[in-house]
Amino acid sequence: MSHVFPRHTKAQPPVAVGGEGCYMIDASGKRYLDGSGGAAVSCLGHGDVEVTAAIKAQLDKVAFAHTGFFTSEPAEALADLLIAHAPEGIDRVYFVSGGSEATEAAIKLARQYWVEKGEPQRGRLIARKQSYHGNTIGALSAGGNEWRRAQFGPLLLDVSHIDPCYEYRLREEGESLEEYGRRAADALEAELLRVGPETVMAFMAEPVVGATAGALTPAPGYFRRIREICDRYGILLILDEVMCGMGRTGTLFASEQDEVRPDIVCIAKGLGAGYQPIGAMLCSAEIYDAIANGSGFFQHGHTYIGHPTATAAGHAVVSAILNRGLLPRVREQGDKLAAALEARFGQHPHVGDLRGRGLFRGIELVEDRATKAPFDPSRGVAAKIKKAAFEEGLICYPMSGTIDGRSGDHILLAPPFIIEDAQIGELTDKLSRAISAVI
Repeated sequence: MSHVFPRHTKAQPPVAVGGEGCYMIDASGKRYLDGSGGAAVSCLGHGDVEVTAAIKAQLDKVAFAHTGFFTSEPAEALADLLIAHAPEGIDRVYFVSGGSEATEAAIKLARQYWVEKGEPQRGRLIARKQSYHGNTIGALSAGGNEWRRAQFGPLLLDVSHIDPCYEYRLREEGESLEEYGRRAADALEAELLRVGPETVMAFMAEPVVGATAGALTPAPGYFRRIREICDRYGILLILDEVMCGMGRTGTLFASEQDEVRPDIVCIAKGLGAGYQPIGAMLCSAEIYDAIANGSGFFQHGHTYIGHPTATAAGHAVVSAILNRGLLPRVREQGDKLAAALEARFGQHPHVGDLRGRGLFRGIELVEDRATKAPFDPSRGVAAKIKKAAFEEGLICYPMSGTIDGRSGDHILLAPPFIIEDAQIGELTDKLSRAISAVI
């Protein structure tokens, strides 16, 4: 009998005993192709000897040093490496232990920035429906997935949520992609004017939406227009790249592809590739200086921020992404994965949309391709596909509630950057059999 509190009390998962490249291995010896990197985490695959060697070497020096007393060599080195490749204006790195901590820190920093600037009336955050920013109270408040929020409603902050940039569902007939992108972005200005821009501290969004909407990419020009609106009304732009960043979409920071400059950016998952728990919140020099020249103290913190072993792992992972040519590889293998999905599912009667960037791909499932009608939520399509794929030896990330937190199903794919051509074929074969078994 296990004393572990599992994610689901009515399911007993197999015991993972090994990992090798793109595969996970359970106690029975069964091998699973890791088609989602867990939750878009294992970007380097499993068993990377250089990363594990970096962790072991750091453990021989010092495993932990509390940042109330010390900084550490790996934390300094990783911060320098990230800033060297960060979006324009980003200058400081605040290390945490995961994505929810990163987004929570971003929200609190945005608030403290305005307090330090003498504008304490700015306390409202605007985010988007069908977003996911984490599970701590602030992060969950920012997230726009109603199913995840529902039972915790009385605990959540009052956050405004505008429509996502969701071309497949929300673009009108006869509207160009650029026109739709402009209209979708203008929803931010409308909400600012509704609540009073002087009360708003920041707008928060995922450049490519992950878990709750299935690799949902923005329309052309959407984020450039968002940046213009933020600048016009003097609010901060927070980009959540926890899932889509660190090379997952083909550039180290996902925002590079939309030519948008964030004031704060959050990363995690691929930052540590699963070898250590780590995330980070990065901010502009302007925001940092407001704190440094004001109170001098960010009123936030956790015991394990800047953890030496975790940052040593992160430095090894980011170095591998940059030095092994993995960014162009993500783009190349991502194109091959997209082509394989199009060939297998492009005309499937129950596939409504194929989308994504790099090795971050989404499949939106529908009951009726012509009308885009989703499956009845009572059918539990996503959960059944996850189970069927797992039985086939494929780990993927299906989710329900794609459209509004209740209706709609999608499958998210985020395989390791080292995936080979033959494994792309294996992934699509196993996924096809799983979908056929369920639908």
